[in-house]
Amino acid sequence: MAFLDVATELGSFSVMLRPDAAPVTCDYFARLARSGAFRDGSIFRIVSASKHGGVEASPIDVVQVGTPAGMDEQRSRIRHEHTGLTGLQHERWMVSTARFEPGEVYGSFFICLQREPALDFGGNRHADGQGFAAFGSVVSGHEVIEQAHIRAEEHPCLSTRIAVANILYRD
Repeated sequence: MAFLDVATELGSFSVMLRPDAAPVTCDYFARLARSGAFRDGSIFRIVSASKHGGVEASPIDVVQVGTPAGMDEQRSRIRHEHTGLTGLQHERWMVSTARFEPGEVYGSFFICLQREPALDFGGNRHADGQGFAAFGSVVSGHEVIEQAHIRAEEHPCLSTRIAVANILYRD
């Protein structure tokens, strides 16, 4: 088994990777963690159905973590391992890669705080219906994610980011 250990200013949490289901996506994030790309990153985006439900067609509850560049991180192209291929679904504590187009990713992932079918293949969160690539799940430190989520602001991109000291890969 392989993990991403995330150290934030609120505490730490661990993500168990699922290379059996999403090998390309897991490898992408493992490489970023091994290279130190997440050092001094942040939780920079929190989407909350209670705060943003009135302005979003498909409200969701997620906490997004990334490199220091956040959404401005250089984009990469990898195989889009959507939930129709992997069999994974966006359940509570599922971790998934942020993206622009299918397979157009950047150094960022998000954590679901509840079942989010709009994020699965065929869901309506993204206009293309391709869903997002789930690749792991939070296995410890759930309270850290919940503490972060309650810091949602009026806009999903935080004006005051939550510091991430680093994300380390371990197997």
